[in-house]
Amino acid sequence: MSSSLNIIPAPVSADRGSGSFTLSKSTAIALDRDRDLVKVLADYLKKQIESFFNIRLENSPRVNRDDRENVILLALEENKPGHTPEEYQLEVNEKRATIRAYNEAGLFYGIQTLIQLAEPDGADGFKIPGVFIEDRPRFDWRGMHLDVSRHFFDTNEIKKYIDLLALHKMNIFHWHLTDDQGWRVEIKKYPQLTDIGAWRIDKHGVKYGGFYTQEDIREIVAYAASRFVTVVPEIDIPGHTSAALAACPDYSCTGGSFEVPNRWGVFEDVLCPGKDETFVFVENVLSEICELFPGEYSHVGGDECPTVRWKKCPHCLARIKNERLCDENELQGYFMKRVEKILTARNKKMIGWDEILQSGLPRSAAVMAWRDTKYGLEAARTGHRVVMCPMSHCYFDFYQAKENEPRAIGGFLPLAKVYEFEPVPKGLNETESRRILGGQGNVWTEYMPVFKHVEYMAVPRLCALAEKLWSPGGKNDFENFIQRLEHHYRRLDRLSVNYRRY
Repeated sequence: MSSSLNIIPAPVSADRGSGSFTLSKSTAIALDRDRDLVKVLADYLKKQIESFFNIRLENSPRVNRDDRENVILLALEENKPGHTPEEYQLEVNEKRATIRAYNEAGLFYGIQTLIQLAEPDGADGFKIPGVFIEDRPRFDWRGMHLDVSRHFFDTNEIKKYIDLLALHKMNIFHWHLTDDQGWRVEIKKYPQLTDIGAWRIDKHGVKYGGFYTQEDIREIVAYAASRFVTVVPEIDIPGHTSAALAACPDYSCTGGSFEVPNRWGVFEDVLCPGKDETFVFVENVLSEICELFPGEYSHVGGDECPTVRWKKCPHCLARIKNERLCDENELQGYFMKRVEKILTARNKKMIGWDEILQSGLPRSAAVMAWRDTKYGLEAARTGHRVVMCPMSHCYFDFYQAKENEPRAIGGFLPLAKVYEFEPVPKGLNETESRRILGGQGNVWTEYMPVFKHVEYMAVPRLCALAEKLWSPGGKNDFENFIQRLEHHYRRLDRLSVNYRRY
């Protein structure tokens, strides 16, 4: 990795060349393939140049791989054995900047690097230094999570969040759509979920809430896909379901009634796994979710589920007896296995928080290790794919400094600690290590009522995490990262990001 290039995340290799490429209004964008998505990427690059540098290119992107000077060439190469789909090469000299990749995702990431390399050059506009970069991600899952249940953020704010991910070559947006304090996704079969479950009366007596229509969801999923970001939805079950039960109390153990809570915490009323109609409800909801989100995974929560009601519920006790379960703890395992079958029937893979390990998961289910890395270790050793997001390094709702910070949920996670994150825990053999898909940062929003606060808590910790998930493992050079981050702040300023400066 070159310390002289201000790129975040740092590339696999970068060799400085001589001279530089001048980016000006006469710069042309050329394509070597007449393919629709490559044309879309060329238009995206043109808009990025205008947005970041206030340079309006005079010429439209064109399909022509010629040798004319002052050209940015997007070259889609034939895939070869040993190359990864997101890999790219960037070569810059005085005449041209060439991005080569084996599919469109690689071209997109090359564009991000090209944009980051451009530096102001007085009256001449912007210069891109001569360089040859070869780059590819270390992990397939490079994610950020956002909780929209505790506080709701509109579609434009969600798109800005996705743009932040794309700038840093992150490719997963984990969208936490439901929790106790709000149900945020329209389900056609159960309109009461958003009519009732999307709204709460806050502590000042004011109605608060909101939700995304299915049209909103499709728009955001398409927007993310155009930036090579996959949206992973989370419908949290069987716990954290107060908002759902306020709308549909019949699926509880007691029959209700319930209100959408206006306080944080874990609540004892959860879905009733003893009732067959509960699974009909879950299947109907997940069927619509699977239609809305084309990605491989669907997140089902599975965390922090009290069993207090199950211990006394006649339906649950009957289920325990009939299924020959030991106790109410095994009842959650039964629940999650039925949910996994619902998703498998719809060609989806289940992923959940690490509590689902307690239930004897099918091998096809993946695990998000949040409480501690040891749960990721356990999951990988027992054959499960794992996303590492331990509180110790990946919870961006924690304080960033010991004083003079806005109110947070607690904990302490400075930027340097994020940069120490290693997704592959010690103690795994080579086969087990390959089951670590990657990692993600989690942003729970109990104390983030507005999106600017989300940005402040996420950035630049997101930048550090992105580097740990993309760049090669090994030596940690935090001082070098901080030097590059100083230049990166200018890019964030151009995007009007409310970051915390270190």
